[in-house]
Amino acid sequence: TRAVGDGDGAEVGNAAVPPSQPSPRGGRGYGDAPWPGRKGLWAAGAALVAGGIGIVAGLLGWRSAIAPVSLSAPVAYSEATIERGRQLAALGDCAVCHTAPGGARNAGGLAMETPFGTVYTTNLTPDAETGLGRWSFSAFQRAMREGISRNGHALYPAFPYTAFAKTSDDDLTALYAYLMSQPAVHAPTPAPQMKFPFGLRPLMAGWNALFHDSSPYQADPSRSAEWNRGAYLVNGLGHCGACHTPRNALGAEQGGPAFLSGAMVEGWEAPALTGAASKSAVPWTASSLYQYLRNGHSPRHGIAGGPMAEVVRELAEVPDADIRAMASYLASFQPDTSEARADELARQAVANAQLRRPAHGAAQRLFDGACAACHHDGNGPTLLGVNTPLALNSQITSARPDSLLRTILEGVREPASQDIGFMPPFADALDDRQIAELAQYMRARFAPQEPAWSGLPQKVREARVHAMAQSAR
Repeated sequence: TRAVGDGDGAEVGNAAVPPSQPSPRGGRGYGDAPWPGRKGLWAAGAALVAGGIGIVAGLLGWRSAIAPVSLSAPVAYSEATIERGRQLAALGDCAVCHTAPGGARNAGGLAMETPFGTVYTTNLTPDAETGLGRWSFSAFQRAMREGISRNGHALYPAFPYTAFAKTSDDDLTALYAYLMSQPAVHAPTPAPQMKFPFGLRPLMAGWNALFHDSSPYQADPSRSAEWNRGAYLVNGLGHCGACHTPRNALGAEQGGPAFLSGAMVEGWEAPALTGAASKSAVPWTASSLYQYLRNGHSPRHGIAGGPMAEVVRELAEVPDADIRAMASYLASFQPDTSEARADELARQAVANAQLRRPAHGAAQRLFDGACAACHHDGNGPTLLGVNTPLALNSQITSARPDSLLRTILEGVREPASQDIGFMPPFADALDDRQIAELAQYMRARFAPQEPAWSGLPQKVREARVHAMAQSAR
């Protein structure tokens, strides 16, 4: 669940759900949750016309700038409002994306690679020249809802205003109050490096007409308050779909059954959060989702690693009731599974893996020497943090080996929470052939119900490139 701005931008986080209103939605999901609706042919045609008009208007310089505010008399907000804004910023992962390696918190400058070019996250501190110091709340609100900067230019949707638009005015006010209360840091944002024609910002008018709905979240009156709260946070402030939903050729999140069906982010797999697409050995329940989001691990699913570990660390600042609401909403996309049934399925998966132990010679010796001391199925000591059986680890049951390969190469050096423990990296200790053999052995041993991964040597090379790029940051 990551996000980024490209011009003048910001991110969000948490608070009250707007009044309940009927919500237009699509068909039903795997559980009892509705898929997000798609635009019909007439709506798409109207959007294209509106987009064309918007492009022409953009080329003519339309979308006025909002006048800068004076810094001589900053608006005062209550401590309670600023504190709520701090929680909102944590839920929105503002600092995760808007802090460059070695840079000041929220001062921006982090390079974000996209298929359309490179954008850099913006300075969210109240610096007058390079940050939000001259932004009024109205300018901030427009950026969050419409994707338009204070000076009138369109923001790229790498900054997920498509999700943040769902945020209530009260929450936007609290977030603005928090961001403006930070120490000002002078940090210019590098210019984006976009491929032609994607650097032509007026084209975003057409993109927004096709793919963006700027209206705030509308609650579903047929659902509980907790479910609606979770939907509001997941689809708005938390922008989970930004990572967990695949995108179309123009970079927009896909709708219908593709919603939360999994995607790739910076060489890591953001796994499916719906039962129809999930490759998890055990269906997720509201309880296991809560444990994962709150503590960074679930006994039935493993630990949060890669970019998700950063998300969980930020979620530690979010109220417990909101974490439970998010878990409740996400669980509605899973088959209805009791806790007792989930425990039974977990025991079956572990037992099945124990019955079928392939003897793969060198690969087995690699696993026994490098992994077995910590990764065993409960018949040995717990050496470093939690010990979830690998038969339940979603990285091994996944259809893609990418996240497992990244974990082997990079280890777990910054765990999501203290009780998870650490894992050393093996990038220098094992060559590409050994890592490929080790990964295939782990797949055969701990996920015998799944087919062998294909193209592993190439996948290992790609994972090593991503790992080296990460370590260079």
